[in-house]
Amino acid sequence: MPIYEYRCPNGHVFELLQRIGDPAPERCEVCAEGPVERVLYPVAVHFKGSGFYTTDYGRGSRKKESKDGSEAEGGGETTKKEEKKAAEA
Repeated sequence: MPIYEYRCPNGHVFELLQRIGDPAPERCEVCAEGPVERVLYPVAVHFKGSGFYTTDYGRGSRKKESKDGSEAEGGGETTKKEEKKAAEA
C-alpha cells in the first residue's frame, strides 16, 4: 500500500498509509481542520543509454559515396552496420 501525503488549510502536512481506492481523509490529523488536499510531487526520471538526444541519432550530415564513385549527400537514415562502425571508432 502506498503512503500519501496530505496538507490541511492551516499548513500541516501528514502522511497516511492507504489503498489507492480509499477516499481521502476529511479532516487534518493534527488540528482537525478540513478539507485536506493530497500533495503531489514530480517523479524523478533518468534517461540512460543512447537514443535520447538528437546527437545520438544517425549521422545524416556525412557525405556517402555511391556505387558509381560519386559523392552524394547523406539522408537522415543510417544502416545498422554504419552505426556499429561509428560506435567502434
